[in-house]
Amino acid sequence: MSELILKEPIIGAAAWLGSSFANDESWIHRLTAEEISVIDAAMDAMKSRGRAFPDVEKGDFPIEALAPMLARWSDALENGRGFLLVRGLPLHRYSEEDAYAICYGLGLHMGLPVCQNPRGDLLGEVMAVGDIKDKHTRVYQTNLYLPYHSDPSDVVGLMCLRMAKTGGLSSLVSSASIYNRILAEHREMLGLYYKPMWYAHLGEGLPGRSPIFSYHEGKLSCRYLRQYIELGHELREQPLSRVEVAALDVFDSIMMDPSMRIDMMLEPGDIQFANNYAVLHSRTSFEDHDAEALRRKMLRLWLKMPNARALAPEFPGRNGFERPSGSPGVGAGLVA
Repeated sequence: MSELILKEPIIGAAAWLGSSFANDESWIHRLTAEEISVIDAAMDAMKSRGRAFPDVEKGDFPIEALAPMLARWSDALENGRGFLLVRGLPLHRYSEEDAYAICYGLGLHMGLPVCQNPRGDLLGEVMAVGDIKDKHTRVYQTNLYLPYHSDPSDVVGLMCLRMAKTGGLSSLVSSASIYNRILAEHREMLGLYYKPMWYAHLGEGLPGRSPIFSYHEGKLSCRYLRQYIELGHELREQPLSRVEVAALDVFDSIMMDPSMRIDMMLEPGDIQFANNYAVLHSRTSFEDHDAEALRRKMLRLWLKMPNARALAPEFPGRNGFERPSGSPGVGAGLVA
């Protein structure tokens, strides 16, 4: 159990409601012509050195002129709303290989890209390639609804290469606002969310322990995916109690309140960034194109951030998997 339970509501930019963004697009950064020219020059420099993703280092993709902008993004992710959308990258001008390099190159200048599976993939390809009838297929590999969750990294980035025929809306919810609602409406349950639970798929062979909420050094952090909690307790043969199930039901009911979330349709060239400790993300179901070359495709980037918050001992940090030697750099990851 955490030594400190926050008993006052969270105020500030992190405690946002989706309904408050009705006439507010300050969370969108539209790339300027000058910023795009810096990216183009970095691409030229990278290619002149004979480099291509994943064989790219920070110095191979020189975008130092964008450092102030990237610093503002990083600060917004850690100390502001916890998310942002970058729009305006002219994806039609680049090859798909170029898009991989741009996504990864931006990540190198924001933090440290980390591996998304034991194979060492540094960019996850998010596509509906799995068999929905196979119980071992991960939801992100299908066109089904993807429940709200947090990924095992400080920050997750998602670049859109192609949209679905219909659907596939991205949705975000503030963890701080969920907390405030629990505090106001179900205060008697608060301690249950600080109790360590068993989570499957935290990058370990067996389920690992973590609370849903942790308050440490003035910041609230959240880790959640109900299916992984239920599976973790099943694998550890420690069934959830009735009060724990009730607490998860309360969490879900608040999380699914339409006023809580902000929805966005990622368009080709868009890049969404979210702090996994401050924001939960989801995706609606979608109908894909018949032609494989037209099907919905996203690139997922997991970042370990230099300005990331300190985490409590009972809320261990999760930044992907250890990178194996000779890793290919691209492929499917855990969740998206």
